[in-house]
Amino acid sequence: MTSVVIVGSGFTGFECARSLARRLRKSAADGAAYVDISIVSPVDYMLYTPLLPDVAGGLVDARFVAIPLANSLRGVQIVRGRAEEVDFGERTVTFTDPEERSRSLPWDRLVLTPGSVTRLFDVPGLAEHARGLKSTAEALYLRDHVIQQLELADVDDDPGRAEARRTIVVVGASYSGTELAAQLRALADSAAKQIGFDPAAVKFVLLDLAEQVMPEVGEKLGEAAMKVLRSRGIDVRLGVTLKEVHAEHVVLSDDSLIRTYTVAWVTGVTGAPLIEKLGLPTEKGRLKVTTELQVPGHPDVFAAGDAAAVPDVTQPGKITPPTAQHATRQGKLLGRNVAASLGYGKPKKYKHRNMGLVVDLGPKYAVANPLNVRLSGFPAKTVARIYHLYAIPRGVNRWAVALAYLTDMLFDRSVVSIGLSTQEDAHFSASEGIPLPKAH
Repeated sequence: MTSVVIVGSGFTGFECARSLARRLRKSAADGAAYVDISIVSPVDYMLYTPLLPDVAGGLVDARFVAIPLANSLRGVQIVRGRAEEVDFGERTVTFTDPEERSRSLPWDRLVLTPGSVTRLFDVPGLAEHARGLKSTAEALYLRDHVIQQLELADVDDDPGRAEARRTIVVVGASYSGTELAAQLRALADSAAKQIGFDPAAVKFVLLDLAEQVMPEVGEKLGEAAMKVLRSRGIDVRLGVTLKEVHAEHVVLSDDSLIRTYTVAWVTGVTGAPLIEKLGLPTEKGRLKVTTELQVPGHPDVFAAGDAAAVPDVTQPGKITPPTAQHATRQGKLLGRNVAASLGYGKPKKYKHRNMGLVVDLGPKYAVANPLNVRLSGFPAKTVARIYHLYAIPRGVNRWAVALAYLTDMLFDRSVVSIGLSTQEDAHFSASEGIPLPKAH
């Protein structure tokens, strides 16, 4: 029996497993039935991360952005665990299961798609007091926390403290951070209407060192997004970031101080911790691979997605950015090339065609550049929602998200903090699948 082990169940690992299993089923008559495929992941789902801002904003239920592996990957064994190390000589992957037991899996072909983690900087207090947006726990915590602070502010007898509770700081004006600020703004507006306070009392501050909002969509769409954000009362500050983070305030790099109880850190990603342990060449914290997604010097080892420095053949000398588009398409190609290494089909080089980006900016607003056609307003909103419904890889999830979109058009958002995620659940290390030590 030939064994293929895939590490990670993000976009890339999920699509690789699905593509490989389909190809091998078609070739079953030629002996491919004797190929065993396993996927190792701390969670039993693929997370559709582009909709995490919608979860944080109370628009979409967290269950509907999680694609279960068990009924989506036919013919693939699901192994719950956090990959810790790889022995290339013995051809084994060592992982820690949910009960903290160390186990190992043998492999004949290894696919490394452990994804990425939030990129943290040496900012005092950042890890303790800020939260990211890489997991459903983080998104749910942000939603509950914002609602709780608004409820507390409504009855707080200290005006300064009440103002701090109604101040939300989001760091990172790329599309994820910008969408998060917009969706939390929509949530705050609903809370103001239902609790009974002035929505203008809730202040949002969006920070980034960049010169424009969302450089990924180009200057003109970035300007359009900036106008939307400012029209919704979001204070966008460019060329500035965090210097210190405290429980009740932050200090910015320009030495200004903002009193706040809510800090969201959405500034970018870096390769998963496993990559550093492999002892293999890296570029910008990502594993070096060929255009056929193989690890140089290890013909039976493949890698792609956020954890791999995949050459961009359309821009020689550059590597593909860590986006969902690249991750999905690289995953499909991985399935093809791993199958080819087993003798089924021919390998192919990765060449990406940019289909554009869609950025949802809350009720009635969006910007998009599908196929380099610049859109804003209602047309962009329509394209953004249709794109997500198309891209979510499971019919039930598409149906549920479509209903959420329809519900949002007809009714106010539910303003309820139900404690599905604790502060510990939303810790940065927890989003990497690393549990916090339990108190004794």
